[in-house]
Amino acid sequence: MKKALILSYAFIAALGINAQKTNKVPTEADMGAYIMVYHKDADHSLHMALSYDSYTWTALNDDKPVIAGDTIAMQKGIRDPHIFRGPDGGFYLAMTDLHIFSNHERYKGTPIYRETQWERGNNYGWGNNRGLVMMKSFDLIHWTRTNLNFSKLTCSTGVTDMHGNPIPWSEVGCVWAPETVYDYEAGHLLVHFTTRMKNGTEMIYYIYMNDDFTQMLSEPKLLFEAPLGKNGIPAYTVIDSDIIHVGDTYHLFYVSHEHTATVKHATSKNITGPYVMDDKYNDGEKQGHEAPNCWKRLGQDKYVIMFDNYSRRPHNFGFVETTDFQTFNMIGYFDQEGSPMKRTNFAEQKHAAVAPLTVKEAKALEKYWKKKK
Repeated sequence: MKKALILSYAFIAALGINAQKTNKVPTEADMGAYIMVYHKDADHSLHMALSYDSYTWTALNDDKPVIAGDTIAMQKGIRDPHIFRGPDGGFYLAMTDLHIFSNHERYKGTPIYRETQWERGNNYGWGNNRGLVMMKSFDLIHWTRTNLNFSKLTCSTGVTDMHGNPIPWSEVGCVWAPETVYDYEAGHLLVHFTTRMKNGTEMIYYIYMNDDFTQMLSEPKLLFEAPLGKNGIPAYTVIDSDIIHVGDTYHLFYVSHEHTATVKHATSKNITGPYVMDDKYNDGEKQGHEAPNCWKRLGQDKYVIMFDNYSRRPHNFGFVETTDFQTFNMIGYFDQEGSPMKRTNFAEQKHAAVAPLTVKEAKALEKYWKKKK
């Protein structure tokens, strides 16, 4: 595909400044801290928290937004932030461009940005949106930004309506929960996300992005979907994909809506699949939950699957540990008696992701936000 065509697919926003590359790319041995990104329904903005031991977390900026959603998103709000540390040492931040309360004051003081419940009519389904917010930084303070609008794509979606007619990207119903990984075989950043056409069935697609995180390098392609039903379409929706590469295996965590929203596990030897579902995976959570994110405890062969317990009151996160991706042990929720996972100054966080930091980077962030308080 020619690059000249790809630029017509995306609305490129004005870029930020000072996102300069550091001289040395740190390895895991250099790391000693963690950054968590999340959003809140109350403000539809980006929040960050730090940890030095991966168990106790403290929000930066006293849990106020570090980037306001109405300054970076077409819908004046962001959701589902994901952060990835690339092989160049840079931080890649991908977010859903969506505000789900912007036509009424669900939360006191929430601005009203549109007259209708959704950006478009109900025939496009719940939470319909058209794009993603993509940002890059080397210090988590200075960022570049690109806004991708998938409704501007002119390539095929690969989806047809009930009459067999192709559905174009202009009819996209949602683009949610983007996550970034690096495809070492292709040599490019891969971003996977949930999408559907109109009010159809959600599935997982992927694109390749350039190293600056400003331009698509490929057309969106199908990565993963539920088994097909008798009518030839997926039998249920799958959303919120998360991919981690361990050894020679890619582990895909996703949310199945076959029954109650439940986190599931699948594996593949190739980053783009095909993925084989793991029927044995069970994280122990019986209520509806979503937004899985798998991350490694530094210096240990322990991996954490963190998920969003949206059914619990008050809202919370659940945590599971594994060393072999065959046995999974539930270690509880934030601040639950007996759980090692603690929050010091925040609550009601949603859809989070974790990436490693050096202690120097973490201390610099703390110093910056103390001055900005």
